[in-house]
Amino acid sequence: MIVDYHMHTPLCRHAVGEPEAYARRALELGIEEIGFSDHSPMPVSYDPDWRMSAGEYPSYIDMVRRCQKAFPGLSIKLGLEADYHPGTEDFVRDVIAAHPFDYVIGSIHYLGDWGFDNPDHAHRFETQDLHAIYAQYYDLVARLARTRMYDILGHPDVIKKFGHRPAVDYEPLERGALEAVAQSGMALDVNTSGLGRPAKEIYPSLRMLKAARSMGIDITFGSDAHDPKRVGDCFSQAVALAKEAGYTQFRRYAARRFDLLPLP
Repeated sequence: MIVDYHMHTPLCRHAVGEPEAYARRALELGIEEIGFSDHSPMPVSYDPDWRMSAGEYPSYIDMVRRCQKAFPGLSIKLGLEADYHPGTEDFVRDVIAAHPFDYVIGSIHYLGDWGFDNPDHAHRFETQDLHAIYAQYYDLVARLARTRMYDILGHPDVIKKFGHRPAVDYEPLERGALEAVAQSGMALDVNTSGLGRPAKEIYPSLRMLKAARSMGIDITFGSDAHDPKRVGDCFSQAVALAKEAGYTQFRRYAARRFDLLPLP
């Protein structure tokens, strides 16, 4: 078995295709379990153009439930990708508690008021100290883990998305964040979407994945599909990367609990 736990719906305003199209694509590929994890509602002042609104939240749940009924032969999980942003923790905790999710992905998309993974704002990398940016990002990863609100760390090193990497060694920053992840019991999202970005690398890197393995951190898999054509994208590479890092198993979730399955 292999799973794809990171995919979106049109409610996030930057994805195409209804859930049923993602499910059909998974069946074509022989993927036996998928999960939808669209961008959760946030306070109205936070990133409203890239996520569902609070009023659309019930529609998201209904979309996934309809898809589950339409494809009884495919295991379809109800997930959520919920941002970590300091000051919004209580809001996000209530959003997560509102429905019986199978898993919740915790992700970071903002440093302060900067949506660093938005291509419209990528130019800001050129005017700031990259090591300081990475330090800020990995500090937020550690803080995300310490909330213990999430099950999976989404695209763990997405800060590299546009190909900006500090000249100064930043491995200690990664390791510090991973130590907090290990203590939280979260898994890492081995996310193939980075291959199609300027970073041209899976999230996380082999180096980070090896460090995670040494700390006993589990993994799961996600394509971050915003289009049905991207479901399961480059999963053979993701599995090979995981094995190279020393992994032999991955997590499968249900009702926010997990079991471990062997890598295919």
